[in-house]
Amino acid sequence: MAPPASTSAATPDTPSLTVDELAARAGITVRTVRFYSTKGLLPPPVIGPRRVGHYGREHLARLSLIEELQHQGLTLAAIERYLEQLPDGASPEDLAIHRALVASWTPGAPEETDRTRLERRTGRPLSEDDLDRLAAMGVLERTGDPDVFLVMPAVLHLGVRLLEVPFPMETIVATREIVQQHTRAVAHELQELFQDTVWRPFRDGDRSPQEVERMRALTEHIQPVLVQALVTAFQRSLREEISASRSEPQ
Repeated sequence: MAPPASTSAATPDTPSLTVDELAARAGITVRTVRFYSTKGLLPPPVIGPRRVGHYGREHLARLSLIEELQHQGLTLAAIERYLEQLPDGASPEDLAIHRALVASWTPGAPEETDRTRLERRTGRPLSEDDLDRLAAMGVLERTGDPDVFLVMPAVLHLGVRLLEVPFPMETIVATREIVQQHTRAVAHELQELFQDTVWRPFRDGDRSPQEVERMRALTEHIQPVLVQALVTAFQRSLREEISASRSEPQ
């Protein structure tokens, strides 16, 4: 449950919005705002005259972050866990940085498509076995409708190319598990490194609008650099493994 509403006065630099105005600014319904509040996803409003609740920039920033997390496919429970890990007293600028991080580091949300459009995009008919293999690769997900799928556009054509490779299904599944296990470990260590060397110094240092903008630009540009570094390191390691296996006595 959400904590009791605050009765302190709003700060001068914080917009004073009613729940209707907050919902309109955020592009959601008042019912949704109240639902998020009961779940503890939003801090309580400041109570003004006539017991009217007033909301400000932090509420707008939190709603924007929640919207981005939902756009990236997170469940409500996952969003609750994410927000619980935020530092106490996170400012609107802090929340904006978190939103930029989510948008920069999370792959695009899956797109819903039917079988006809899917085959048109792939340029070939897809058998049930093809669909099972694409699902095993994480390229698509089946839904309750056998002819409707959730597709990851960024990897669709790569997955279709791999359909031509005669891999057994168990090899595809095992490969995905290995990749997920090790990339998750890399992502965890990189996240900790980023928190220790970039995020915390930012929180404890200069919080000017210029520094906030610099942080946003940093999160937008660092992802492609790290992705390329991971790809290059993997290619180098793979070459070394192949060379080592060839040099071993048969």
